[in-house]
Amino acid sequence: RVTDEASAMNKRIQYYSKLTSPSDRALIAPDHVLPAPEEIYVYSPLGTAFKIDGCTDGYGKNSSVVTIFMIWNTMMGTSILSMPWGIKQAGFTTGLSLILLMGSLTLYCCYRVVKSRTMIPLIDTSNWEFPDVCKYYFGSFGQWSSLLFSMVSLVGAMVIYWVLMSNFLFNTGRFIYNYVHDINITDLVPGTNGSNRVICPGIANEDQRGNKSGLFPFVNNTTGFELFEEWWSKSRTVPFYLIIVVLPLLNLKSPSFFAKFNILGTVSVVYLVFLVTLKAAHLGFHLEFNWFTANEFFVPEFRIQFPQLTGVLTLAFFIHNCVITLLKNNKNQENNVRDLSIAYFLVGLTYLYVGLLIFAAFPSPPLSKECIEQNFLDNFPSDDIMSFVARLFLLFQMITVYPLLGYLARVQLLGHVFGNVYPSIFHVLVLNLAIVGLGVTMAIFYPNIGGIIRYSGATCGLAFVFVYPSLIYMISLHQSGQLTWSVLIVHIFIIILGLANLIAQFVL
Repeated sequence: RVTDEASAMNKRIQYYSKLTSPSDRALIAPDHVLPAPEEIYVYSPLGTAFKIDGCTDGYGKNSSVVTIFMIWNTMMGTSILSMPWGIKQAGFTTGLSLILLMGSLTLYCCYRVVKSRTMIPLIDTSNWEFPDVCKYYFGSFGQWSSLLFSMVSLVGAMVIYWVLMSNFLFNTGRFIYNYVHDINITDLVPGTNGSNRVICPGIANEDQRGNKSGLFPFVNNTTGFELFEEWWSKSRTVPFYLIIVVLPLLNLKSPSFFAKFNILGTVSVVYLVFLVTLKAAHLGFHLEFNWFTANEFFVPEFRIQFPQLTGVLTLAFFIHNCVITLLKNNKNQENNVRDLSIAYFLVGLTYLYVGLLIFAAFPSPPLSKECIEQNFLDNFPSDDIMSFVARLFLLFQMITVYPLLGYLARVQLLGHVFGNVYPSIFHVLVLNLAIVGLGVTMAIFYPNIGGIIRYSGATCGLAFVFVYPSLIYMISLHQSGQLTWSVLIVHIFIIILGLANLIAQFVL
């Protein structure tokens, strides 16, 4: 809900922003124009929403522990579900090494983002964000290109969420239907036996495309089950059912109500870690180390598809577009670099833990490691109680976070183009229909979250992670006469790595 007073405040802030650039302190919006602290929310497309507690001196009052936790909570997004698949694509040893290397590289580039404001001389940049820094160095091109790549990350995250919500809603509905009607169809999908069953749905999907006869031998009411399967399809119907629930939420003027559910993001990740630990304890480790050759059950330690993991990791460690906002809220500003490093370490440790355990515990034999899905929850049957709870948690969390993503996309795009974040219900509806339509289309024709994550991650990461931080650092050193050949070579190499990372996603 947006009050008339808040709406008037928003228009005044827009008016002040049109008068001059952010670097001019003479016409900065005074305090009485700004909204109250309880109305200010910050959201990263990679995790959950959280509230920023304001104070009069421009700095927050969070301790280092809270700041570290906020950064961890913001970065821990949907990429964690694809981590075992990414390790499989790169090879076990190569995959674990890449997580460490990409974590270190993205941390350094994030450090360069944090320091970028302090290298601008003779201007008060305390209220600047990274797009303001890009505008200072690259003019309107920097401003609009940063907007473009930010929209890529937002829309990419919304597409990923739609695909995952369709997946979780489908499996949740099927679990409830099978439980109510006492139906057991687990034997139809290739997998292991026992109470901790692991399945290979990819093989089952290939078999079902070619042969529908005899598909339901363990179902008493075959006609009723076939009717349910027809109207409750992961790709043909469920993505459309979501529109009924989610589209009205997207058109709300203020989604601040949904930000109160941000704790669900933390609960979901903690529960996933618990689920992975318990499953690995029951399944045991199944590993065979062989560097360059594969057999029926194991992949080699090094695979040429390793850039697919680097694309996923670019998005998994991506926080560069909002890290300045997060660290502004730190009580002890001198600890920003230390707290950021600890947060990155914890994020990398979480990815390593989940990816390592799922890959190592995947039962091969009898199944092949190639069966590991892009969403590792798909390797557990829909009647698995623990997986059902995880899907239900994630479904509810994503339904509450999705409107916040849409709100941020609306603020960035419509605010820049029309100067008003809610020009009319028609403008908002057209934007939301376009985003939802893209999500539905991808859920029907390309429901591969690993692919979507790596493409969007490599694209937005090229600008925010690799190119802009390195270019800004080199330009600032050149302007002060401190640029050396070693610094120039290292940062040009970082830019080349980012470009190669993007190109490799479309080649491999």
